[in-house]
Amino acid sequence: MVPLNYLLHFIEEDAPFGDVTSEAVIPEELNAKAVIIAKGEGIIAGVEEAKALFEHFGVKVDVKKRDGEEVRKGDTILELEGNARAILLVERTALNVMGRMSGIATEVKKLVDRVKAVNPKVRVAGTRKTLLKPIDKKAILIGGGEPHRFSLSDAVLIKDNHLALVPLEEAIRRAKAFSAYKVVEVEVETLEDALKAAKAGADVVMLDNMKPEEIAEVLEALKREGLRERVKIEVSGGITPENIAEYAGLDIDVISLGYLTHSVKNFDVSLEIIGKA
Repeated sequence: MVPLNYLLHFIEEDAPFGDVTSEAVIPEELNAKAVIIAKGEGIIAGVEEAKALFEHFGVKVDVKKRDGEEVRKGDTILELEGNARAILLVERTALNVMGRMSGIATEVKKLVDRVKAVNPKVRVAGTRKTLLKPIDKKAILIGGGEPHRFSLSDAVLIKDNHLALVPLEEAIRRAKAFSAYKVVEVEVETLEDALKAAKAGADVVMLDNMKPEEIAEVLEALKREGLRERVKIEVSGGITPENIAEYAGLDIDVISLGYLTHSVKNFDVSLEIIGKA
């Protein structure tokens, strides 16, 4: 589960000096019953996080749909009972977390299914294009994808801005010397650099912004040189739900997409008070 302290930060941000509306209008001792329902079809996620938030403020939670389950419009995800002010305090933060995580999980599941139908060995991954890493990375996992690096500390990923300062072969050599335990990945945009990276000992070669036919040429060249089995091949850049199946048909290992976290549409969930308790 995403750490509770991380989630509580959102509550503190949303109500730095309390929920003045509820404190002004709702009697302090009033208890209520509420439900959280799905407003569409998809993969639900963030249930654990919402439950932890409500329970932290003393609200009883009955889970009806668990993370990773498919839901339809109108399905009840959580039933809540407790102090009315507490329910309303947590409401928007819980819905925001669930909506974002469910949106990501739903999109990831859709793309994973599309890719696996073409090539079962290819994995779908996110990227670091997010500031909400604990939430977004878990949502990708719930959808059946790979989270990629969680942080800059996890693995070596040599990108164009690194290579603008240090030559490719030297960058790989330095990375290999730096640690025996870190995966070394190199982002390249040409066949020539892909071969250089593989020969220099990269563990993963990311083919960035290449068209499927260009990737096919790289793969054939790696095979001719006896290098294909020595490296994992990741493709990224310019990949969309519409063309992802074309990339999946190639002899690659991973497809990574930044839009899974920087452009995905939230899944609509709603909290409704159903009466006093």
